[in-house]
Amino acid sequence: METISMILIIAAIVLSMVVVIKILAAPVKLVFKILINAASGFVLLIVANIISGFFDFSLPIDFINCLVSGVFGIPGVAFLIVIKLLF
Repeated sequence: METISMILIIAAIVLSMVVVIKILAAPVKLVFKILINAASGFVLLIVANIISGFFDFSLPIDFINCLVSGVFGIPGVAFLIVIKLLF
């Protein structure tokens, strides 16, 4: 009987570890997704400034533009360009 209880305890520990890892993996994936989105938005903002120099157009790299491009990524930079062209 002692070996069966030991096996059940080990199985319970392994199962609980798997559940904890599954629960903690979701926020980590979300953080990586947000970081990749922010990095791609910021890089695109810089690339847009480099390319727009040839067309006498510039997007200033300030707090608001960095925030929009960081939160929304590529669509955020496209939105900033459209807003700048319209106004």
